[in-house]
Amino acid sequence: MSGSLEERLTELEVRLSYVDHTMAVLNDTVAAHDRHLYELRMLMERLRSELVAVRGSLAQDAHDEPPPPHY
Repeated sequence: MSGSLEERLTELEVRLSYVDHTMAVLNDTVAAHDRHLYELRMLMERLRSELVAVRGSLAQDAHDEPPPPHY
């Protein structure tokens, strides 16, 4: 029975090794996705700021502009 127990223990160690490897790969993948999402959030904020600036410049009142040179 000790040979059988040793085989079972070896099998469990092999499985645990695969589980550890899979967890490490998944952790790296999640970390990469987190970095990518952070970059996308920063880009979204920058685009939002630029959109607000463009809307502000387009919404200027025509009375605030100087008259054309021919007037």
